[in-house]
Amino acid sequence: MRFLALLIAVLLPVSAWAQQYPDVQRQSLYVPVRDGTRLAVNIYRPAHGDAVADERLPVIFVFTPYRARFVDDRGQVQETALGDNLALRSLIRAGYVVAVADIRGKGASFGTRRGFQDRTEALDGHDLVEWLARQPFSSGDVGMIGCSYLGGTVTHTASTAPPSLRAAFIGATDWDKYAFVRDGGITAQFNTRPDEPLDVDLASVPVDGDDGTLLRAAVAQHAGNTPMGPLWYGMPFRDSISAFTGNPFWDEVAIWRHADTIRNAGIATYWWSNWEDEPTAQAIIAAQNLGSRLLIGPGSHCVPPPGFDFTGEVVRFFDHHLKGADNGFAAQPRVTHWVETGPGAGEYRMGDALPGSLSSTQAWYLAPHQNGAEHGGLAPRAVDGADLFTVDYNVPGGEYFAFWPAPADAHGIVYDSAPLPAPIDLLGNPVAHIALTSSTRDAEVFVYLEEATAAGEVRMLSFGRLKLSHRATAEAPWDNLGLPWHSGMAADVRPLAEGEVARLSIAMMPLSRRIAAGSRLRFVLTGADPRQRNLADVKQDPPPQFTILTGWEAGSRIDLPLAAE
Repeated sequence: MRFLALLIAVLLPVSAWAQQYPDVQRQSLYVPVRDGTRLAVNIYRPAHGDAVADERLPVIFVFTPYRARFVDDRGQVQETALGDNLALRSLIRAGYVVAVADIRGKGASFGTRRGFQDRTEALDGHDLVEWLARQPFSSGDVGMIGCSYLGGTVTHTASTAPPSLRAAFIGATDWDKYAFVRDGGITAQFNTRPDEPLDVDLASVPVDGDDGTLLRAAVAQHAGNTPMGPLWYGMPFRDSISAFTGNPFWDEVAIWRHADTIRNAGIATYWWSNWEDEPTAQAIIAAQNLGSRLLIGPGSHCVPPPGFDFTGEVVRFFDHHLKGADNGFAAQPRVTHWVETGPGAGEYRMGDALPGSLSSTQAWYLAPHQNGAEHGGLAPRAVDGADLFTVDYNVPGGEYFAFWPAPADAHGIVYDSAPLPAPIDLLGNPVAHIALTSSTRDAEVFVYLEEATAAGEVRMLSFGRLKLSHRATAEAPWDNLGLPWHSGMAADVRPLAEGEVARLSIAMMPLSRRIAAGSRLRFVLTGADPRQRNLADVKQDPPPQFTILTGWEAGSRIDLPLAAE
């Protein structure tokens, strides 16, 4: 009966039980932080009609670079707090004050942004949490929620241990920014896009009482922001000194360095991501190292998991930690994750083990192309041989934000299994092990795991990347769940000697997929990916040629995580 009650609480839509306050009263103002910089803060208080709630309520704080309030292209005012992708509107109804602030250097806030999620921004978050806790409408207990960049502002604020921050719901952000932005030493789409023009911030709604004069003065200061793409491109190694910030900036923005602070502060953490989204790998690692709760749904970046009462889960989490509600949340298993049983089909499972932690490993070896075959083989047994592949840089232009790549078969070398006689369930991180030589001392390698169905469809399952010079493995400074880790330190980066065999171990994106009987497993290797925004700058002429070595001694294979029965 206890489990049934818990299941009902998890699945019951929040609208059925959290409607104490149907209306909202909003105010906005500038709040100075410790160095005097004025940040734009929008406060949304629960109300019944014109009557605002008069009791002291917990506060949910959101810290955004994407403008708390702005006028869109149609002339409509958009307000972060009044949408429900982050359950904010539901939280207001459930008796929470919601505060949304623009980070310094963005939106209607003053100041310039020295660096993407630097310690200044983290301390700004600290100051705003404590300011909110002191307000007459506040119970003194503050929670934070966010996804993507907003998830990062949650973790960075938490890393300063504000005394009033009790709980944090963290979506699709990084545990280690170097390993995320420059995975394997290679930049990709995240955080490398061009900066927005100042006109975007000028579309922010001014704070109450401002006729636009203060907004224009604030946005004028944004012209001094550090450009984000060049910041990351300018630091090829983990210990690089940034020309913009004058320090080893990857260290400054590494959340893992503050794990003890977050744990010791007693901040309850709940990480969330979706299977078809790169930050999921980091969310699982963060949950392991912080002892956090974890939710992984199907779908893409920051999309509320379909078929799951996401808003209800968020409200129950904060009700437990900020209101002391005896709602069964404490007894709920630590992990909820989607298990796919077929295209578009599956179920949520709850338990205390992280996805993949109970999986076993099955090796599938690359076999050479033979007799002019279009594809090589992929099988549990190794076959000696070698394949020559010339890197193809003519990959199609990717979507502006392709959170999950399209199949890469047309631009790489392909290895197929025989049709599977029975379905297999994969849960966790595949790991690619490749032995190759290169015509160049350095090059970029991208690997992909796909499913080629009996109907002729190809589905991307997982992927990874590694620069040849970054091939050396090291021990991670955190629990890396047994996956290979590359330090990226300058001293560990070494181009190939002439004729040297590079042995690559590449942790690929985690997955939860059933591969149907009759489908083929497909492994693809390329030297370029559409999501490289700087592809024109890194391409080599002539393109590198790889000789991929197969057989037991070479060990070229992909280790698949087979789900436990």
